[in-house]
Amino acid sequence: MEMNGARIIIECLHEQGVDTVFGYPGGAVLPLYDALFRYGKMKHILTTHEQGASHAADGYARSTGKVGVCIATSGPGATNLVTGLATAYMDSSPVVALTGNVAVPLLGRDSFQEVDITGITMPITKHNFIVKDVKELAHTVRLAFRIAREGRPGPVLVDIPKDVETSLCDYVPLQPLEPRKNRYPSPQAFQIAADMLGQSERPMFYVGGGVIRSGASRILQDFLEQVDAPAAVSLMGGGAIPVDSPRCTGMLGMHGTKVSNMSITDCDLLVVIGARFSDRVISDADRFAPQARILHIDIDPAEIDKNIGTHCHLVGDVGQVLEGLSKTIGKKLKHKAWMEEIARRKAKYPIRVSHESRRPKQIIDAISTQLPRGSFVCTEVGQHQMWASQFLKHVEPGHFITSGGLGTMGFGTGAAIGTQCGNPTARVVSIAGDGSFKMSCNELATIARYKLPIVIFLMNNHTLGMVRQWQSFFFEKRYSETTLDTKIDWVMLAKAFGVHGMRLSVNDDPEKVVKEALEHGGAVVVDCEIPIDDLVYPMVAPGAGIDNMLGVDEVTD
Repeated sequence: MEMNGARIIIECLHEQGVDTVFGYPGGAVLPLYDALFRYGKMKHILTTHEQGASHAADGYARSTGKVGVCIATSGPGATNLVTGLATAYMDSSPVVALTGNVAVPLLGRDSFQEVDITGITMPITKHNFIVKDVKELAHTVRLAFRIAREGRPGPVLVDIPKDVETSLCDYVPLQPLEPRKNRYPSPQAFQIAADMLGQSERPMFYVGGGVIRSGASRILQDFLEQVDAPAAVSLMGGGAIPVDSPRCTGMLGMHGTKVSNMSITDCDLLVVIGARFSDRVISDADRFAPQARILHIDIDPAEIDKNIGTHCHLVGDVGQVLEGLSKTIGKKLKHKAWMEEIARRKAKYPIRVSHESRRPKQIIDAISTQLPRGSFVCTEVGQHQMWASQFLKHVEPGHFITSGGLGTMGFGTGAAIGTQCGNPTARVVSIAGDGSFKMSCNELATIARYKLPIVIFLMNNHTLGMVRQWQSFFFEKRYSETTLDTKIDWVMLAKAFGVHGMRLSVNDDPEKVVKEALEHGGAVVVDCEIPIDDLVYPMVAPGAGIDNMLGVDEVTD
């Protein structure tokens, strides 16, 4: 059947099972929006800003496991997607961005609203395309979806000149392209890894977001039981292991637990699964796991030996690899003395909550206690993000949606929109800081427009808290441009957008206010006042070894 390029795009989206797209119209995508209006059977969410659309597509992808889709026009519309694409790229989130561009004859002529968006996004996408011939359009869109979801997921951008959207071409429907098979380790590699685990007396696991992307959390938990070992999680790995498990030592790295960092320093074998040795995890590479041999399991061969040298690596889908390794080991290992030492350390070194983080912990404890099973928690970036990662009780893997690799302030509100759209019956909350929320509060208009029952808990300390914390520790308390003393009434601002606003003062009972907010039934912004100098502890100073931590309280009784 002959149809124009814009309709071909819509038909290809239907082929891929897309039910929701996020975007903002403009001149270069008018044919696409016309086709969406005339032929689309999917929901379009009009965000307030293109960056919000990219974060929403990302949140949708992370929370559903599907590919998130966002649309933007040429020029500034396309460049407004850049931060969101970089965020998705750093955290391995499958997103397809469709951008319009000027007509093919106008490319490269500095035409109105023209940018080389494929050149701009080349370093921050898994792949990108510009389609200059309508005959290549359907195959390119299909290929973009396959690339986004296969192997290590990531964002893909397809740039479509306006005349390609209006050109005619025969369209033949096809089933989605099958992803290519993942690499799988050799029997010899499995045996080397099994021998390393069998010879170890103090094995320690470092678990990253790849476990969640793979859907391998249950497999990992069974494997930890088989090899009788503890595990620490990265920020992106939060929820991969139940926090109340005796095997879970909490987060590791700059704001990790003393138990995790100390145990990684003391272990004789470090098994790294679906993680990339981020600098926020390893700090001083020369002092990271100095006594350990390293076994790295990851789907992306580019991550092997990139930051830390390994003694053995298994490249492949982590769930499939763990199942293969389990069969190779073939028996239950025992590390009783090591697990008893881990238990002693967990009792001796709790996360510090004396006065530096008491109020944030009280608020997050109240949120965690009252959220129903199956809820999703999104965050912005900063101190509140670290407190959430430390104190939240993650109920299920993949339900903690945060920007890890890029650390994008302004991520949380858009991500919550995408998460709620992808999970309409689930409770979605966003934990934000006042600095981050100022960058994304315009998306309250989107929340109100679509009546999304998102509850935003605004941890309001009237400062850029994490930056101020660094200024306190390392810049002799010179608080250069980090105090947010603009008098913003967040409750009134929420009401201006048509969203319910509430206050939680430092003297209010968090349980009562959180309960009221969650029972409201609609969108709510809760302005939670916290002291300006509440700190995130523990903390590793830049350049220090991860076992050299500031702010650790020891239980001696």
